[in-house]
Amino acid sequence: MTSPAGSTPVFATRFDGPAVEQEVARDIVRRGLLVAPVLLLVSVIGWGIHGAESSAFAIALVLFNFAVAAALLAWTARISLSLMMGAALFGYLLRLAVITVAVLAVHNMAWVELWPMCLTLIVTHLGLLLWETRHISASLAFPGLKPSTKGR
Repeated sequence: MTSPAGSTPVFATRFDGPAVEQEVARDIVRRGLLVAPVLLLVSVIGWGIHGAESSAFAIALVLFNFAVAAALLAWTARISLSLMMGAALFGYLLRLAVITVAVLAVHNMAWVELWPMCLTLIVTHLGLLLWETRHISASLAFPGLKPSTKGR
């Protein structure tokens, strides 16, 4: 990238635009709360009340994971793009470790059913990400979510 005069190169070192990460994370959390009753119902039918409790714990972990990821990326993007890239990689590893520790911390408790908890962790993470891809804008004119077409 060059400066307007064309003489000295100009590099972006941080991002000063809107925090689209938080907008996307809020949308993912909203969708997660919409599907939570269905997941809880399936878990209670399949594994009883302990299955629903385990599934609720997993849903809370997933939504917390997305919220922390967005906050971390939005915060580091304002400081440095290099820091943001490092936060994306190492933040992922740290958040994966936190989920692992959380599951290991509760896996022997009386209310825990591992199958619904693990299935909910996997299905909710992947399902919400896939669902959100339909609503993400790949345009620099509208970063983050696609503009709403309601009312047209």
